[in-house]
Amino acid sequence: MSEDRLSRVFAALADPTRRDLVARLSSADATVGELAAPYDVSLQAVSKHLKVLEDAGLVSRESRRAPVRLEAEVFDLMTKWIERYQQQAEERYQRLDALLAEMQESTPSRQSSRAEDAS
Repeated sequence: MSEDRLSRVFAALADPTRRDLVARLSSADATVGELAAPYDVSLQAVSKHLKVLEDAGLVSRESRRAPVRLEAEVFDLMTKWIERYQQQAEERYQRLDALLAEMQESTPSRQSSRAEDAS
């Protein structure tokens, strides 16, 4: 997935209305009218939101009257991108944990040598 496409996907999902549309489409395909029903906006406004999602590759439809369908492959690609950075972060935390454990192991020996020096 190119960085440009990934940017479009995350930009499309930055809007709460579009995230809600995606959440609703995750359970079933729906027409624009069905998707617009719970919102206090025009069909045209919902269509504009769907166009952004469509341009990002998150949803598709075969014609203007066809139901809108969620494109799950895009989420697989996003998940792989996120998992790569999650793995790197987890490795950093593991290194930090090891360093802290090492520091804790060396701290008691320092304190006991100070006590011996004081006596």
